[in-house]
Amino acid sequence: MSLKNYGVLKSRAINRKLGEGPSPHYQVLVTDEKQKYRIAINVKSQESPSELLYFVDENFSHPITKELQELDLGFHELARKPGGLALDFIRGNLFDPNQMKPLPYNIPGPDNDLNELLELYIARAIASPDAVLYPFGERWGPEEDVKDKYFGFLPGNGIHDIHMNQGNAAKFQKDNGVWQDGGLLIYYPTRNQWVGIFLAFQSQSFHTDDTTGNRLDVVIPPTTAAIRILAALVNPFGDDVGKETVSLINTSPEKVELNGWALADRIKRKQSLSGIINPGEVLRVPLSDAIQLDNNGGIITLLDDKGTKIDGVSYTKKDSEKQGWTIVF
Repeated sequence: MSLKNYGVLKSRAINRKLGEGPSPHYQVLVTDEKQKYRIAINVKSQESPSELLYFVDENFSHPITKELQELDLGFHELARKPGGLALDFIRGNLFDPNQMKPLPYNIPGPDNDLNELLELYIARAIASPDAVLYPFGERWGPEEDVKDKYFGFLPGNGIHDIHMNQGNAAKFQKDNGVWQDGGLLIYYPTRNQWVGIFLAFQSQSFHTDDTTGNRLDVVIPPTTAAIRILAALVNPFGDDVGKETVSLINTSPEKVELNGWALADRIKRKQSLSGIINPGEVLRVPLSDAIQLDNNGGIITLLDDKGTKIDGVSYTKKDSEKQGWTIVF
């Protein structure tokens, strides 16, 4: 069934409340300078284990940031497909999910729970008049005759599901979908800093169906998982076609057969791979016209013979502006 009204709200933070109660959410009051919204961020799971997984990137770099800056303030519904602004924790190469860690929402002591983690970045945004929030999730409202129950503004209006929205089981499976994950990006212009805050439930799977977003039971052999995208020549001298390359490294002690594997670009065009990559070997793959690495920024994904993502990287326009230079990931 997936989410309704999925999109991003470009806005400025003006107030907040820590999450509390049986189903706690960290609440943020924001404005697009025309109307107010409430951003509801889950800080505790309804299912066991209750601690959410989190990852914060204090130097978030991805091709979507340039496009986000070009948006007007306000809510923007997003197409749920590759190549746009929609988030997908698995397919979008936003961060390495293996870096996510569980964190309780409220425990004694300073600076040690999810409420306080969010408070650090939101309080900074409130204190910085030029800071811009980009919460991704499902919009509700406007509810013309319903005052917001936390901040009292009218009409009630906001964004929720600001977390991973795929790989759910049981009663939450209805929310599954691809290219509809929630998240929070914050831009602090005076620091020229992007911060990415990403949340998921421990009950969710990071291997999902490419169409439905439903969880898949996938076991990746250790040797297969040890193939990594090491580098890419995105902006070669002259015409890019036929001169771009991607370098793979086998970090395992075993040789790995690449027959049926593929590289994919930001809009999921694919180039097939074949042959063997030996232990410790770096394999430089020349790219054909089947796939193209955009000089304005993009992503590169490595898929095995079953179509399962093995590795993924992203790069920005700034990363690729020097012609003839290789980007190391």
